[in-house]
Amino acid sequence: MVGMKPTDVAPSAATKFFGAGTAACVADLVTFPLDTAKVRLQIQGESQAAQGANVVKYRGVFGTITTMVRTEGPRSLYNGLVAGLQRQMSFASVRIGLYDSMKQFYTRGSENAGIVVRLMAGCTTGAMAVAFAQPTDVVKVRFQAQVRLADGGKRYNGTLDAYRTIARDEGVRGLWKGCMPNITRNAIVNCAELVTYDIIKELILKYDLMTDNLPCHFTAGFGAGFCTTIVASPVDVVKTRYMNSAAGQYGSAIHCAVTMLTNEGPTAFYKGFMPSFLRLGSWNIVMFVSYEQIKRGITRAQQSWESPF
Repeated sequence: MVGMKPTDVAPSAATKFFGAGTAACVADLVTFPLDTAKVRLQIQGESQAAQGANVVKYRGVFGTITTMVRTEGPRSLYNGLVAGLQRQMSFASVRIGLYDSMKQFYTRGSENAGIVVRLMAGCTTGAMAVAFAQPTDVVKVRFQAQVRLADGGKRYNGTLDAYRTIARDEGVRGLWKGCMPNITRNAIVNCAELVTYDIIKELILKYDLMTDNLPCHFTAGFGAGFCTTIVASPVDVVKTRYMNSAAGQYGSAIHCAVTMLTNEGPTAFYKGFMPSFLRLGSWNIVMFVSYEQIKRGITRAQQSWESPF
């Protein structure tokens, strides 16, 4: 990331890798109920179509959270948290932690990266992250989407049971369901998130609007979250619907998108926009602020170990 002074010791690739995963887990712990509400709102039209009903169960992000707490209990807001944390440790470590290294790879070691190089680096690490961690995303979405049955039963009894059940019933390929739309989404999200954060932070420091500290990281993180939500919402809705669908319901992610457009209209692609923005905005703020502090903390600790006196 930008903002390093010539006298600063740059954090190592391992520090960025570990710091990104840890910061993403912290952000997930804070914002997970918003993500769960977003998933429920995104699949709502699909559930109504399947049941032949027009009753709207969830209305707005806070209405969704209230309804879930009332009908399923507070713990339902954290359905899939274990898979979510597994996802962040693998996803974020790659897509965020390796972003600077990928920029240097494309510029052959130079620190002067233009917008095209940044976009290429964001697309590359986003796609790499999906290749590593798609099963964790599938399980997370399934848990967030599942509603407790009338008899108290659940679709899956635990994270490991979900992995086993999906692999048994849908084959190993089922764990990589929605991989292509997720690669598309992650490439878009990564570019919007990291490139926007990079540019906003760079401009703030260039024009001396703030110093390279928490207020600067907060502002850049908020801007990154807003831009990411606008760009990524349509792909995110299709990804969620497709990954949560029963075997054979959709022939492909494109078929899922066409079905949504036909049955629910273009506004369906922005279902759950407010919880998406609330979640991505707050997630980016918490993640980037945590990431910057973790990087600095680890780097300082390493310096003190190497030079104790």
